[in-house]
Amino acid sequence: MAQNTIGSIFKVTTFGESHGAGLGCIIDGCPAGIPIDLDAVQADLDRRKPGAAFDGKHNAAVTSRREDDRAEVLSGIFEGKSEGTPIAFVIRNTSQHSKDYGNLASTFRPGHADYGYFAKYGFRDYRGGGRSSGRETAARVAAGAIAKQVLCAILGKDVQITAYTERAAGISIEKTDFSEIEKNSLRAADSRAAEKMAAKIEAYRMSKDSCGGIVACRVTGIPAGLGEPVFGKLDAELAKAILSIGATKGIEFGAGFAAADSSGSTNNDSMRTAPDGSIDFVTNNAGGIIGGISNGADIFFRVAVKPVPSIFREQKTIFFQEDGTFADCDLVIEGRHDVCLCPRIVPVIEAMTAITLADLLLQNRAARV
Repeated sequence: MAQNTIGSIFKVTTFGESHGAGLGCIIDGCPAGIPIDLDAVQADLDRRKPGAAFDGKHNAAVTSRREDDRAEVLSGIFEGKSEGTPIAFVIRNTSQHSKDYGNLASTFRPGHADYGYFAKYGFRDYRGGGRSSGRETAARVAAGAIAKQVLCAILGKDVQITAYTERAAGISIEKTDFSEIEKNSLRAADSRAAEKMAAKIEAYRMSKDSCGGIVACRVTGIPAGLGEPVFGKLDAELAKAILSIGATKGIEFGAGFAAADSSGSTNNDSMRTAPDGSIDFVTNNAGGIIGGISNGADIFFRVAVKPVPSIFREQKTIFFQEDGTFADCDLVIEGRHDVCLCPRIVPVIEAMTAITLADLLLQNRAARV
């Protein structure tokens, strides 16, 4: 299978399947001498990992599958620093229930990648979706944690990449308070709205259905000048990285689609010089990116996350017969599944953002004397 690697200099390759022995990543191109905090890597993995509880309470949004998601370092880190050689992590699978997928050997789940994989390769790993499973994102999160540390080390300052649930189950936040993101089960920037989201998600769960939402992401601390015109534009590279996450269906930067109903006089971000000689933007409709290059303002984008396709209602689909033809059938999906992906996709979006920015930062070092 091709296209398992992202990046030009800071390259990340992921491997593994949902119900295999494990999964992991290889990071090539990480400069030598970067201080590596493995506790920070594990902390990000803990935010993404499956588990039914939040703060000791039932979490209606997420799967009951439990995995330790412990990252084992195989290479590339010595005495707390990157060696300049490939960094390899492996994360063992310990809680597979492959029997839950026995009825999917020749049946294709609606909303999943099952049929696409079959059409492309002629067969597929039907256990939890195999390579197309959201479990693959654990490897991305490990690589993203390293990318964050590369960004901070090279820039010599703290770079904050903060994603959060802005809307879920049709309910939107009414304020944006980053201090509340990790204090509620939805990772929403508004704990009161999160309570309403959770109640609505529980209703979806009880009705054997699922829901989607919108995740927003803000990046502070990135200087002006990142991005490679014409085909390596910052927003284009971020879009590719974010839309490579299985459940994402759309992305917009800054004002996004609202700009279509705006005018040049209101959509243009006016500029002024600050007392320290830096550039200030009066507004940020561009989301921190102009002409495919960062302008020094906060990078901001929103991501549409589709409803979880694994629902426990009977669905109409097809199955592959022994004679090589297809026939209609009905399907009830079994197993353990999320109801809303937003809280668990938050650290994945942060990781893919960090990987993209680290790669473009390293590219930028060769752009001028």
